Amino acid sequence: MSSETIAKSAKAAFEQSQLLTASERATALQAIRKQLELRKDDILTANAEDIKAARAEVDAGRMSEALLNRLDLRRGDKWESMLQGIDDVAALADPTGIVTYATELDDGLELYRVSCPIGVLLVIFEARPEVVVNIAALAIKSGNAAILKGGKESNRTTLVLSEAISAGLSQTAVPENYIQTIQTRDEVSSLLKQDRYIDLVIPRGSNSLVRSIQNSTTIPVMGHADGLCSVYLDEHANLEKALRVVVDSKIDYPSACNAAETLVVHESLLHTIWPAVAKALLDANVRLLCDPPTLDALKTISPVPSKLDSHVEASTPESYETEHLSLVISVVAVSSLQAAIQFINSHSSHHTDAIITENDTAASMFCRAVDSAGTFINASTRFADGFRYGFGTEVGISTGRIHARGPVGLEGLVIYKYMMKSKDSNGHIVGEFGSGKKQFKHKKISTTVLPF
Repeated sequence: MSSETIAKSAKAAFEQSQLLTASERATALQAIRKQLELRKDDILTANAEDIKAARAEVDAGRMSEALLNRLDLRRGDKWESMLQGIDDVAALADPTGIVTYATELDDGLELYRVSCPIGVLLVIFEARPEVVVNIAALAIKSGNAAILKGGKESNRTTLVLSEAISAGLSQTAVPENYIQTIQTRDEVSSLLKQDRYIDLVIPRGSNSLVRSIQNSTTIPVMGHADGLCSVYLDEHANLEKALRVVVDSKIDYPSACNAAETLVVHESLLHTIWPAVAKALLDANVRLLCDPPTLDALKTISPVPSKLDSHVEASTPESYETEHLSLVISVVAVSSLQAAIQFINSHSSHHTDAIITENDTAASMFCRAVDSAGTFINASTRFADGFRYGFGTEVGISTGRIHARGPVGLEGLVIYKYMMKSKDSNGHIVGEFGSGKKQFKHKKISTTVLPF
């Protein structure tokens, strides 16, 4: 099937679905969930084959261990979370048809701004095969058709997941080709030219992937770049909070985009809180890439940390531009809160950054001045997640500047249209308004429900 045919089919499915009810879309989600459960053995078998092939790539030095970890559907509670995500999305309120602005322009002439789907989404992501299900659920619930492309390392799993989704949809009122998957880069390149049929591209992966997509299409792009997240230990930090938040931010799931990659330390803490935090990280087998002040402070500790020689080394400028996605964290000392903010804004990917402090003024300044999609006070960066925010699941974390930022759930997948209705027996025309004629009332209408 050509890329134009795929895109045209998606647009036709989108247009066909616009009169479906919320209950029909919810029924489709449950049908997909059932098919996934029925095909669990086939899906996990395909996933095991992908993992085996990926392990060979890791052993050959062509793939990172972090990418391999993201691929595994058996890891932790990933399978159960994937299914629970469908239930959570199904239970959320319908994001479409919501009136966000209403005004009476004239007697009997009413204007409404109403939320509606974006259209056809092209979502390109790396490794994590459960993203197919996450995005399918969000797209169906929000009324968007979607074309999905996972990384080649997950092709076998993606194919079986796609078959389960199509099988579920075939039993419902939602068009079977509402959710489609593609397998090759050539298909992506061709689809990026289909601006007549595709309305939004969502690349989810590294900065290089996002930039490549942005430079290859005229279709609007919602960038989901990598996560260069930081934790700042303010001079007013509490030791216990620092230990808990820094360690969790780094080790809870190092391969995730919301794991901390940089630790910024106020210089007043170099011989107090910093050594304790460093020891906790070393005890968790984390490697520390330290600038001279933080490295020198560790060398003066008595007794010297047992892993100082094996797990601590000098950082380089590139250390603070690197998404490690492993048990590695870059550390830098700063002289003030302002210097910390400047450092983070200059080096982060504007994903999620946290401050550890007992000072309300410092916390407020940090949250307002750090230019990231998420700014947290005394809380782990790992909280930056659509499921944890109550979105059911997410398309990804947007670090861009368009209508959606941070974890993108249902609300990030709708836009709006203006609807107008004349109740006059003769209708309304613009020629009746102006100097010496009728004047607009612009009277606010109190309603959240479209009355037609």
